[in-house]
Amino acid sequence: MGLASVNPSSEGLQLCIFDLRRGQHEGQELDKILFFYPADLPFSTQLSVTGLSEGLITFTRIFSPEAACEVIEAERHSHVFYEPEPDIWMVMVVEKSKEAEAIWRTDALREVLKEVHSLFMMFHGSIRALLDKEPGGGLTRSHLYPFVMDYLRDIFSGKKLQLPSFHDCLNERRTVQMLTVGREAAIEVQTLVRTLESSAGNTHCFSLVLFQDLLVSTTLPPEDTINLFTYAVLRLTPRALSSGVSSWSYLRKGYSSSQVAGGSTIAHSGSVAEQFSGSRDTSSGDDRYRVIRPLQNDRWSKGKDGFLLTDIWGTEVGDLDLAAPTVWLKHTEERMYLYAYQYKSLTVIFLIPVSSILNGEQGVSMEKQKFLENASLRILKIEEKLSKGWGGENAYHVSGYRYLLVDDNRAISRASPPGKVTTLTKESLLALHMLRDAVDLEKGKNKLDHKAHDKDLEICIRAKNNAWVIARISGGKELYMVLEKANEKLLYASDAVEKFSDGYCNGAFSLD
Repeated sequence: MGLASVNPSSEGLQLCIFDLRRGQHEGQELDKILFFYPADLPFSTQLSVTGLSEGLITFTRIFSPEAACEVIEAERHSHVFYEPEPDIWMVMVVEKSKEAEAIWRTDALREVLKEVHSLFMMFHGSIRALLDKEPGGGLTRSHLYPFVMDYLRDIFSGKKLQLPSFHDCLNERRTVQMLTVGREAAIEVQTLVRTLESSAGNTHCFSLVLFQDLLVSTTLPPEDTINLFTYAVLRLTPRALSSGVSSWSYLRKGYSSSQVAGGSTIAHSGSVAEQFSGSRDTSSGDDRYRVIRPLQNDRWSKGKDGFLLTDIWGTEVGDLDLAAPTVWLKHTEERMYLYAYQYKSLTVIFLIPVSSILNGEQGVSMEKQKFLENASLRILKIEEKLSKGWGGENAYHVSGYRYLLVDDNRAISRASPPGKVTTLTKESLLALHMLRDAVDLEKGKNKLDHKAHDKDLEICIRAKNNAWVIARISGGKELYMVLEKANEKLLYASDAVEKFSDGYCNGAFSLD
């Protein structure tokens, strides 16, 4: 079980990013296209896709000015829309298939678009800012093409692009997964965080602590936490650094691929992208633009001192030292140096403003030295404590239940271990897919109604295989559950949810 696979052909998948403020005059229509995949499609086809998308956006705005279309279901294709910035649109067009495996939630597909844009912003800033900096669009395209193509390469399996399918319904993208720690370990982690903050002096700084692929501590706001956590799981954790291991959590934990419709392969798309952007004199290889590619594989390694190293950001001018990685925080709107230190299963990420380091790479080295002097022994102790208390891959398994917990307010999720989810039958997963679609629809209806947005909701479905599939939403928290080999009475399902809520959710989903 796993994700729906799409052949990267003009029929299987199309992904475009365009600016509605550009290309409004005849003969200039191509100027609005900032990214298009597959890039080897004729310009007439690309214009047809973006033109149709623009028409649908304009039409739906007549009836809903504040919220244009999010999805259009045509006979042969699903069109998923996302507006990450004013008048900047991302559209994914996925071909439908008669095969039962090719079933996906449009909300999950939209989360893919959100993830692409959020990660892009973390490294390059907003698309609009790039367009303002260089109105011709060359700078923007030179950054977007390699970034998005690296993202797509990372979720390829052979020649097939993996998209979230109904097998992925007990998984929530754009959330973090937390490690539950004991009191002593929590005190040690808090002390470490204070140590890092005090070592920065009067300079404000942020930190993120992970044990394996789970978040232990963060001082960042929720959205910046999600972005940095996502990148850490992709590239920085011990599992991500291990050779031959896919860093996409839902691909590496026991899921296999399902099939969709079937082109050009991803291996050729990089050169095609360069040819496409080069036709506008905006090739990513143009010396006018220095482009970093933080999503490239196998570019991070662990140094002898425990700090993670990469040549992605190049080297300092006139020096052989590697340039320090930087990220852009949405909350503070400033660029930060990123230091990543790793000891066994523990990864500590420390962020400090670029503006606070006056001596360039020399100042970065001094900050690293202070980090080692103040925090290394404490990190060793924390890793030892967390490792002793760690229950392994099945630490959060609850016997008899297959579940997903989501806290929307804190952007946190917890789910049954993927290896346990694979034991569910196809009928149960399809029923869960239907249930989550119904919940997505209800949430969409209430999105603009602030009074109804937080209302409680409960849905129970008896699947064809007699399994109970349940959703319960209360106070911004969501619980999805599958009970196979269960009693046929609804009261049994209700009691099972109550027991789970009282035992593992502090009664958050109890009806009393």
